[in-house]
Amino acid sequence: MTILVTGGAGFIGGEVVRLALERGEPVRVLDSLRPDVHAASASEPERLPDGLPDGVELVRGDVRDPALVDLALAGVGVVFHEAAKVGLGVDLQDAPDYAATNVHGTAELVAAMARAGVGRLVLASSMVVYGEGAYRDAEGRRRRPAPRTVADLDAGRFEPRDPETGHPLAPDVVHEDDALDPRNVYALTKLAQEHLAAAWARSTGGRAALLRYHNVYGPRMPRDTPYAGVAAIFRSSLARGEAPRVFEDGAQRRDFVHVTDVAAANLAVAAALDDLPAGTARAFNVGSGTVTTVGELAHELARAMDGPDPVVTGEYRLGDVRHITASSARARTELDWAPRVPLADGLAEFAAAGAGAGDRAGAAGTGPAEVPR
Repeated sequence: MTILVTGGAGFIGGEVVRLALERGEPVRVLDSLRPDVHAASASEPERLPDGLPDGVELVRGDVRDPALVDLALAGVGVVFHEAAKVGLGVDLQDAPDYAATNVHGTAELVAAMARAGVGRLVLASSMVVYGEGAYRDAEGRRRRPAPRTVADLDAGRFEPRDPETGHPLAPDVVHEDDALDPRNVYALTKLAQEHLAAAWARSTGGRAALLRYHNVYGPRMPRDTPYAGVAAIFRSSLARGEAPRVFEDGAQRRDFVHVTDVAAANLAVAAALDDLPAGTARAFNVGSGTVTTVGELAHELARAMDGPDPVVTGEYRLGDVRHITASSARARTELDWAPRVPLADGLAEFAAAGAGAGDRAGAAGTGPAEVPR
């Protein structure tokens, strides 16, 4: 049966499409080609988006359009829901668009899947649903830190503190059963998507996988947008001949995972959905398993692009978290999936794709914010 990829003309969705076609799957894409992501396609409606392979059926339109989603679901066996507004956002004025795109869009999709009797869903979720990552105190006990305060951040005290003792906590890796604590608008909408998928599964007997992506990067990462991820913003600065600007002290821990590995996880979990009990929504972290600091990423990209050394600014964004890295043991064990692109190889490819591009992403002072997908 046909697979449907919402947002399939985008960065991650497009890679899911490419791998699915390589495996001989019939693929349909539902994508609105919104102009803040697909500027060229918006200005030339007759032109297919760059990177959309031959052999793909494109349904152009919004996932919030019930009639269009009904049409797109005809003959579909599994849905990969990648369509979303991503990133931390510029300010609170972005909140309505996040809610409308991510929450309303997912609600329309699962309602249409119930009408069509499509029983398998792979949802692109995000590590942001955890809020701050996992931590341990001096005695080795797992602890949840309180949100970082403006006073601490202004003073350069970036490490989260134990809410009882006030002592700094040591970062650990997050597991799928850890507490969920979204701390910005985007994170709230990703968690809402998870709840909608779970409600759909319970109500219909369907099966859903909730893939919590960590920091996804790759050569087709979006440009010219303040919602781009930190790797894209650094690459854009270097392409303009400017030093990457690293917020806080650069010691923020992240897990950067290549887009091809993320797409492979999507196909692996789709193949395993029938092994889940009916009515189940199961979460899987999707990360590389390698801890990299934001400062290290900036230095590696600067070296690969022969650019100026990064500048550590001490600036911050209140919605960012300090440390968030994944345990992907569940995906490795249950899906027989493992990341295969080493960070050094992936960054070399990523840097080459951006060399000389001179794009403008991040030029509006957004800085290297945490944007995980």
